[in-house]
Amino acid sequence: MSSNDITVGVIGAGRIGQLHVNNLKHFTGIHVKTISDVFTEHLGDWFETTGAEYLTKNYQDILNDTEIDAILICSPTDTHAAIIKDAAKAGKHIFCEKPISFSDAESLEAYEAVKQANVKFQIGFNRRYDPNFDKVKRLVEAKEIGDLHILKITSRDPAPPTLDYVSKSGGLFADMTIHDFDMARFISGSEVVEVFSQGTALVNPEVKELDDIDTAITSLKFANGAMGVIDNSRQAVYGYDQRLETFGTKGSVNVNNETKTRVEVQSAVGINQDNPLHFFLERYNDAYIQEIAEFFAAIKNDEKISCTFKDGIMAQRIAEAAKESLDLGKPVKVKQLDKVKL
Repeated sequence: MSSNDITVGVIGAGRIGQLHVNNLKHFTGIHVKTISDVFTEHLGDWFETTGAEYLTKNYQDILNDTEIDAILICSPTDTHAAIIKDAAKAGKHIFCEKPISFSDAESLEAYEAVKQANVKFQIGFNRRYDPNFDKVKRLVEAKEIGDLHILKITSRDPAPPTLDYVSKSGGLFADMTIHDFDMARFISGSEVVEVFSQGTALVNPEVKELDDIDTAITSLKFANGAMGVIDNSRQAVYGYDQRLETFGTKGSVNVNNETKTRVEVQSAVGINQDNPLHFFLERYNDAYIQEIAEFFAAIKNDEKISCTFKDGIMAQRIAEAAKESLDLGKPVKVKQLDKVKL
């Protein structure tokens, strides 16, 4: 390794942690030294392919290693805030998968720790780095569609998660829709000031017993006067459904689903084309690579990070307001940030 290389520790080796580690193998100047997970017994064969030096059950081994410059937090959400605070105290740069936590107070405490330590922090809203959505963002900013009036986001998973996953997920809004809440802020360039959510468990009625839903429609009101709507389902039998439309005074811009090929077969029996890509690993892998590339570029060049702690906190607050709206059956204002504090 050269003196300019960045040494990395990855905390959490589940599906998303393994994706990041596998992607990092293709980066130059980035060395994954240690991977931690509380369950290591099943990781042996995969770990041998990573090029990492150590596998541990204790993430403190990573934080105590003075050679490690940056960490990726890919562990369960309920561990994020504590690890962020510990990592900041250890002087590590931090990339954290969404959400920051399940508690606004915990997230603000973690923010203060990062601020005091003066380390880089990036939240993992990978969809911002998808080239399709990035182009829509730039077109909206350039007023190519005039003033934005309506933003529509469709986000549907191909298959529902297990009930065990649901019980620990924080709920549909915090686990799934939080990406869409961030996209709403990102694309519109405006804060969400009010939400009205309706939802139920249409895919699996047992989800209701966990105080959660699997199907939802959320209406958004933006500070700039625009309106938005997000529809979510935990089960789209045809694949991972990820579409977006912006509509304004001069026209509209649409993003349709990514498919394996663009081939369309037309015949007397109908028109046929490929289904959407299966799930987020296939649909957004390039975006995952780009977000990590920005994180390490910011460390190497001492640059600002575009997807910040503020973005994580605001998406989390919208999710909290959406759940409150669902419970109350009425619109709920979204708590805004204290500009002096953050």
